[in-house]
Amino acid sequence: MGDLLILTELVKMYGRFFQNVVKTISKISMMTTKRVDALGWKGLSPLQKCTAAMRMLAYGVYADVVDDYVRIDVSTAIECLKKFVTDVVLVFKSEYLRKPNLNDVQHLLQMGDARSFPDILGSIDCMYWQWKNCPKAWKWMFLSGHKGVPTLLLQALASSDLWIWHAFFGFAGSNNDINVLDRSPLFDEVL
Repeated sequence: MGDLLILTELVKMYGRFFQNVVKTISKISMMTTKRVDALGWKGLSPLQKCTAAMRMLAYGVYADVVDDYVRIDVSTAIECLKKFVTDVVLVFKSEYLRKPNLNDVQHLLQMGDARSFPDILGSIDCMYWQWKNCPKAWKWMFLSGHKGVPTLLLQALASSDLWIWHAFFGFAGSNNDINVLDRSPLFDEVL
């Protein structure tokens, strides 16, 4: 019963988050305005357009897959995806998609000190991400030793308040931690 309550709250929280993103982007974007065509038929709602874009991003599916779920044409879905990504970057870049400034670094260091980890900016982790749509010509370069499928390595650095302030994709094939850290721009930026 407790798990169901937690799951229900998570769905509510993410639903509110998604609706907030749609509402924020709708204020600045012509893509999300609902139009009426020459026959007087109402066009797609901002919610439909953003849902199509989010489904393509979240599940890594082609534009024609969202047609069944959202009732949107392939060309319109692709246009919505491009506009959605551009608008998200435009709206949220200054707050969420940026490198930490001096005040942020001081705040991160204070958070580390409060948790008995002095001089710590956050927690770094690397993971292999399966690349389902890897071009055939590149598959041999991105084969991972532990799964035998094309993968990309994702490096992320997050603080205890879940602010991901560094994310980096790259590195063909398997790499150990030393090689990953050596090739990553993380330390160049911080130092």
